[in-house]
Amino acid sequence: MSEVKISAEPRTEFGKGGARRTRRAGLVPAVLYGHGEKPQHIALPAREFAAAIRHGGLNQVFTIDIAGGSGATLALPKAIQRDPIKDTYEHVDLIIVKRGEKVQVDVPVTLTGEAAKNTLVVSESTTLSVTAEALHVPAALEVSIEGLEAGAQVTAADVTLPAGTELAVEPDYLIAMVSQAQTAAQMEGDTGEAAEAEAGEGAEASEEAAG
Repeated sequence: MSEVKISAEPRTEFGKGGARRTRRAGLVPAVLYGHGEKPQHIALPAREFAAAIRHGGLNQVFTIDIAGGSGATLALPKAIQRDPIKDTYEHVDLIIVKRGEKVQVDVPVTLTGEAAKNTLVVSESTTLSVTAEALHVPAALEVSIEGLEAGAQVTAADVTLPAGTELAVEPDYLIAMVSQAQTAAQMEGDTGEAAEAEAGEGAEASEEAAG
């Protein structure tokens, strides 16, 4: 993944009021820190930042050029606060990284293929924690469930990692499980048992009321 160049402005207003004014100006409040540097409060252009995340994912590396600064800084999003209703970014924590440096990140994992017939796939985790070089963090990972039978488990060890990427969790970290799906007859049986139980409870309540 290549870095995206983005300009930033120093932020002098803080608190909820300052953050609201920053967002109204089409900017995203952010803080840049790491490698022993003093935290810098900055504002990023909202549209450019959103486009970069949409294209490169949550682990997109940025080359940040702060107005009035001494030079560009490489950074990786550490935490992103998003308004799900407005579909806007509220605040971003950015951690400084260096070229060649290994970083630990959570990468989305997608299940591909189809398990065996009459099975149900239960996803236990949609991300996988890995360690990779800062400028070569994979945008996403895939693992196949093609043909897996009931009782099968998909673990971190089953995921094929790109060169230079290593697991940051135990190999037996659970990603998904395959279980036996209920048949139509079983589902009807469960429904009938539930109805009978409710009817029984109703009858007991009527007898108590009559007594």
